[in-house]
Amino acid sequence: MAQQASTALAQEFVAFAVEAGVLRFGEFKTKAGRMSPYFFNAGLFDDGAKMARLAQFYAQAILASGIEFDMVFGPAYKGIPLAATVAVELARQGKNVPFAYNRKEAKDHGEGGTLVGAPLKGRVLIIDDVMSAGTAARESIALIRAAGATPHAVAIALDRQEMATENGKDVPHSAVQYVRQQLGLQVCAIATLADLLAYLATQPDDSGMAAYHASVSAYRQRYGVHDE
Repeated sequence: MAQQASTALAQEFVAFAVEAGVLRFGEFKTKAGRMSPYFFNAGLFDDGAKMARLAQFYAQAILASGIEFDMVFGPAYKGIPLAATVAVELARQGKNVPFAYNRKEAKDHGEGGTLVGAPLKGRVLIIDDVMSAGTAARESIALIRAAGATPHAVAIALDRQEMATENGKDVPHSAVQYVRQQLGLQVCAIATLADLLAYLATQPDDSGMAAYHASVSAYRQRYGVHDE
């Protein structure tokens, strides 16, 4: 399941990301080597108020999606504060679930190991910022399965709805489609590239934002995927 395009929640989120400076426009080189007219950097949700608002968006999108889960998991590193704050917000909204995260380096003292927090069990919802190639999702899935739990779904902030790359070549599916269709997990996104385009289309001509609609639309025309 994915967040439907152009919902009020998605539009509010895009506006929030722009205002917070997290969603920027210009020319940015992606991990796949493409020149993208926009860039989403969740690391710039960098104070308490922004993180609290971000967690509200995640929790609302997750609860609205109908995805059932027993706990949340945050992959190192960006997923760690996301999982923690979303767990707090879910509890505030009436769904209190355990959360856990992993270290990238195993700890050789104290409790040891790479997993921190509640024991992994039941249906696990992985929380991350964006999904570029599905690599982080695959790593999380392996960790969760190794612990005897079930990787069930992934929640992300933005679905770029663009072709993934494999061995340096474009493939006709996105990372989200790969995770959903090949790995069998549900995916919930607060907003999508379609939502971003819908937001840009509503901006007044003198806002400085409307001019980016053409470049983002052209980027989607070239690299976008369909049937998300």
